[in-house]
Amino acid sequence: MSSDEDFSLVVDNVQQSQDTLEGTKALIAKYKKQYDQLLQEHNELCNATDEQRNLAQQFKKRAEKLAKTIAVDQQSYKEQIGNEKACLRCLKEELTDLVGQIQRAQAALEEEEATNQHLREQSEVFSAVPEKELVFTGLTLDAADKQRFQMKSHIVYPMAEGTALVTFEEEDVAQNILRLKTHRVGLGEECRITVEARPVQLMVPTLVEIDSEICPRRILLSNLPKMDTETMLNRLEIHFSKSKNGGGEVEDCEMLTDTGTVVITFLENNIARHLTDKEYHEVMLKEKHRVRATPFLNGNITNLKTKMSMSSRTVLLTGIPDVMDRDILQDLLEIHFQKNSNGGGEIEAFLYNPIGEQTSAVFKGISPKTEEK
Repeated sequence: MSSDEDFSLVVDNVQQSQDTLEGTKALIAKYKKQYDQLLQEHNELCNATDEQRNLAQQFKKRAEKLAKTIAVDQQSYKEQIGNEKACLRCLKEELTDLVGQIQRAQAALEEEEATNQHLREQSEVFSAVPEKELVFTGLTLDAADKQRFQMKSHIVYPMAEGTALVTFEEEDVAQNILRLKTHRVGLGEECRITVEARPVQLMVPTLVEIDSEICPRRILLSNLPKMDTETMLNRLEIHFSKSKNGGGEVEDCEMLTDTGTVVITFLENNIARHLTDKEYHEVMLKEKHRVRATPFLNGNITNLKTKMSMSSRTVLLTGIPDVMDRDILQDLLEIHFQKNSNGGGEIEAFLYNPIGEQTSAVFKGISPKTEEK
């Protein structure tokens, strides 16, 4: 029998059972049982769905709470990061400021050390100046003025053409000539010229501050014998140009006539210091002579104050024509201003600059207050 035939038999049996009451009851019972199972499964599914929904709501609430917590934490973290960055900036600024302070302190320390070194060198120089016997005949000053000294100025006064400078022995005579202003000077044979007297204004230094330093290429030689200057300079140059004597190539050798000392200038820098450290040297001059080598100081003006000052005894004469020989005209002018009848007096100096020539007068002896640093 084939399978189709078996299926047909079963179907026929079911259909036959449905046609009977018992078959129908059995079928109803079967479907009721299936319905009850489906209903139970539906209820269980609904309960499971409710539980899942409740769990989903709980998870959603927890997720929202966690999101809020994360947002708060992120904001707090951002604020903390901002505060840390601000602190880091402050620390960097403090570090930069501290580095600047350290650099300034180091620069100040180096400057202070350089100043101390300079002062030590100065003290060594001042303790090693050339020796010279002096007789003190002046007046003493207070201790506060011990660093002050007087320096006589050397002022060059350019003269215009056709002018003359007259220095009288008395201030009153010069002031009288200025008051009269216009003067008629006789040149002989009824020839006269008219000149005008004007005050002489000079720019005079009132304060000079000098910063001195040791010259690295020069030495000052003292304790020298009296002998021919040229011969002595030649022998000193020969001696100190030899390396076996601690010297080197000499650029210049010069006598300072006002102090009787000699300045030697070398081409190299280190030679002078070596010679001054040794200080005393045996040099063949007239005979073997012991000379002293001390440092040479260079002076640089660091502060200069001046003022215009009128010369008290010197008068400028202007408007002098070129009418005769220079020497004759100068003599006639000098004679005129020496006479009391012309308002003049004794003349200490007279300088005439004719037309067509360039002349400058030199004023000496004007003493500003000078201070050495």
